Amino acid sequence: MSTYLFTSESVSEGHPDKVADQISDAILDEYLRHDPKSRVAVETMVTSNSVILAGETSPTVKVDHEAIAREVVRKIGYTYSDLNFCAEDLEVTDLIGDQSRDIADGVDRGGAGDQGMMFGFACREVETLHDGIPALMPMPLMYAHGLVRELARIRKDGSIMSYLRPDSKSQVTVEYDSTGRTPIRIHTIVIATQHDACAEQDQIKKDIEDHLLPLVFDERLRDDKIELIVNSTGKFVEGGPHADAGLTGRKIIVDTYGGRGAHGGGAFSGKDPSKVDRSAAYAARYVAKNLVAADLADMVEIQLAYAIGEPKPVSIFVDSSGTAKHGLCDSALTKIVQKTFKLKPRGIIDYLGLENPIYQETAAYGHFGRGCFPWEQLDAVEKLRECARTHSG
Repeated sequence: MSTYLFTSESVSEGHPDKVADQISDAILDEYLRHDPKSRVAVETMVTSNSVILAGETSPTVKVDHEAIAREVVRKIGYTYSDLNFCAEDLEVTDLIGDQSRDIADGVDRGGAGDQGMMFGFACREVETLHDGIPALMPMPLMYAHGLVRELARIRKDGSIMSYLRPDSKSQVTVEYDSTGRTPIRIHTIVIATQHDACAEQDQIKKDIEDHLLPLVFDERLRDDKIELIVNSTGKFVEGGPHADAGLTGRKIIVDTYGGRGAHGGGAFSGKDPSKVDRSAAYAARYVAKNLVAADLADMVEIQLAYAIGEPKPVSIFVDSSGTAKHGLCDSALTKIVQKTFKLKPRGIIDYLGLENPIYQETAAYGHFGRGCFPWEQLDAVEKLRECARTHSG
């Protein structure tokens, strides 16, 4: 029988690009706490003991950007001077200015904050509950997220693997059946984790096998043929922003679906919900997930497209990859989506509650597949089923 391999990666909260994302989103959250209508677009760069902030925000709200950046870095765990990126030692350069009035005028009328296309995806590979809600996400990415998330938890707990430092990456390869849709087994696990100078590589690998993998992987997908690769270049003492500069918006595949489905190219972090790069991508995920949960298809990809300043989507596209059910086709699913969901930017923002300060939590370990976020809720399932029955009838 032919089988296929598919791989996705994730990175920890201490990865340089994710440090930047978290700072940008923490600043966004603080603006939204003061004024839910705030307009924010914040870019962050991190390097050796330096944080550089740039972008545009609403001039009516005053926020201490430097204090927020230091606190984010502190919570991640960069509190050691020998890492050459330490919360107490940072030099923070603040270049954030006011948003253009021309952009604000169009957005304030309920239009999209920019042009572009956004994608949402859902499938049945991982149906396990996350915060009480089925994930409906690709398996390689969910396991990759789980590895670095649990590794960070172990590091912060400190009772075992006390040599761990904040920067880490994971990669998971899953073997699928001939359809490419049904996972068979975990094929390869790759982990790179920063550590102190005293740690031995053999001990790190053993600790990962003994303490990390059992927390993450379903036993039925694990076997003795799994290849585990840990710190394959040798020691990983120098890491974080000291070793590699980090920028907001450079982990867009980690943030979304791990390479499954398409991506419109727009990053999320640091952007208020008037930017459809963010809000429409969340809406597309919400639509795709509810379609799959309603059992109208086993796999769905949604494309939404917008023009700056215009309230209605330019186009809506649904692709079920041939998995649509109940006699429905992709054209029918598209019509059902158009009837069921409010996909104007203002409608998305209001329905999903996107003017709340919820964004820092999204900035590490994925924006999707985590039930704590409003776009992961399955409250449109019955409405979709009813619309499908009406359409079929």
